[in-house]
Amino acid sequence: MHLMMIVIVLAVAWWLRSSWNQPQGSWNLRWRRSLFLFLFPPLLIFMTAIAVLCMGPQGQMGGMYTGWFSYVLALISLAFFAILCIKLAFQGLQSVKSARNCHLIKLEDREVRLLQTGALFAGQIGFWQPELVVSQGLLQTLSPTHIESVLAHEQGHYYYRDTFWFFWLGWVRSCTAWLPNTEPLWQELLVLRELRADGYAALQVDPLVLAESLLLVVSISPVLPEICCAALGSSGAGDRLEQRIEALLMPAELAPEVQLQSWHSFLLAFLPLVTVIFHT
Repeated sequence: MHLMMIVIVLAVAWWLRSSWNQPQGSWNLRWRRSLFLFLFPPLLIFMTAIAVLCMGPQGQMGGMYTGWFSYVLALISLAFFAILCIKLAFQGLQSVKSARNCHLIKLEDREVRLLQTGALFAGQIGFWQPELVVSQGLLQTLSPTHIESVLAHEQGHYYYRDTFWFFWLGWVRSCTAWLPNTEPLWQELLVLRELRADGYAALQVDPLVLAESLLLVVSISPVLPEICCAALGSSGAGDRLEQRIEALLMPAELAPEVQLQSWHSFLLAFLPLVTVIFHT
């Protein structure tokens, strides 16, 4: 019975992910739909594995006997997910350590880390309390007005705690890379993250100046890991860059605060836990 439940959940997760298509509509609609399709199927799988683990390898469910195979399968899956989380956390801590090895300087009344490189880079590196890192090349190349716009964008990442939340989303991405549309959905969420930070910055600085800064940084920015890092140049290639530039040239669409109602649909992912009460 447990194995049947696992197969049904995997089929539902595969079907939901396969239903994703090219993004359309407003920022809010794209964000909610992409986040749901990215996060709900893995959450459903996690909860099913936990439910099977709680029920154990012995007993009956719905008049059918359970066995060791589904129990061991759930145990191996959760152990694999835990190992991936530890691995990503270690990589993130290494990035934080590297950032903290950079010299601390004052920039427009803010403490930032100075990266000794000629490439143009500015980004938040860390988890809940990330470090703002800027490169020497950025300070030497951009004007004070452009630097102000870059800092405003990075403040947007800090305000929304993007490095923290996208660490966990990156973990989900690693755990379910085998599901369809995992990478396209990840890239869509990265673009929406940058659009949200751009919108935050556009309320404080001239959007045209921010667009110019974006073009400059993307053209010669270094490639850094996406985990625990949120930088102005992230997701800045091809049509994704065009989306960001077009959004800056249009009237700013405010990113709404996350409301409790938008998370109601995720409660359905916890339904597998209800099956525990039917196990005897």
